Amino acid sequence: MGMRTFFCWIFMTTAALAQDAALQAQLENVYTVWRNAMIQNDYASWSKVTAAHRQVIVRNRLNSERRVFPKGIFEVPAAPPVLAALKNVQTKRNGRTAKCIYFGKIDFGVGGEPTDNLLVVDYVQENTGWKYDMAEFVSLAALPDVREEITRGEYSYIIKTPEFAPSGVVPTVPMPVPVAKYISKVYVFCPGRTVDVTVNKISKHRFGNAKEAELVMGGALDGKNEISYSVKGVPGGTGKEALAIRVYVFSQIDGVKPIKAFEYQVLEGGVVKGSGQETFELDAAMSATLLGK
Repeated sequence: MGMRTFFCWIFMTTAALAQDAALQAQLENVYTVWRNAMIQNDYASWSKVTAAHRQVIVRNRLNSERRVFPKGIFEVPAAPPVLAALKNVQTKRNGRTAKCIYFGKIDFGVGGEPTDNLLVVDYVQENTGWKYDMAEFVSLAALPDVREEITRGEYSYIIKTPEFAPSGVVPTVPMPVPVAKYISKVYVFCPGRTVDVTVNKISKHRFGNAKEAELVMGGALDGKNEISYSVKGVPGGTGKEALAIRVYVFSQIDGVKPIKAFEYQVLEGGVVKGSGQETFELDAAMSATLLGK
């Protein structure tokens, strides 16, 4: 390597590091404003630094849970952690998306002794600048070797894990949903399979080799509701596992049990359809039960 080439390489490396540091500082300022807004119940500040699609997602969830907006934004079980006590181990940009990854004792202010784990913060760039999207806590309790590697400054696990890199795709703004009349959840039991479910063409869900329930955006409707699903096997699955897809509708009156409004179930060893498109009815009798009439 010639001296001229060497100095050019040094200059380019220094410039890249400066750009990374500038981006990190910019993103962390956005996070700090967002965190302060959450703590101070400041909707005006929250809306200025939160990505457009995330704002609609949050409002849709609150409407689907029949909670008050914007008050419900700030009714969270724990305070967002402070970044100053954590070590930034990676800041990456891909187009109009970016991720910052932090390592350390992530303290949500709920007591106990925090251990070393990862915090992943996502951002998107809009016309008015970078916006906060979401943060994810990644526990390393089951990965003690990875925890030790990161403590030593070895970040191969982070570099090799695709989920730790920004996608480059800015999510589209979802369709707003009104306040639900009935809170509803879709439940799926799908060992050995991936299941996609859509309720009323709005609420989209994906379950992978799981036993989980998710909130239906917009809730269940009076009268006819639509549900579509598709089922695919995953590596390691036998194709003989049991499967269940259900939709439950909940009452807000104490003592009234949820109503199972839809069910597709296949026992172990049975034949599972690859896809389906069906309807379920929330009739007057069900409504009366849910509303306590």
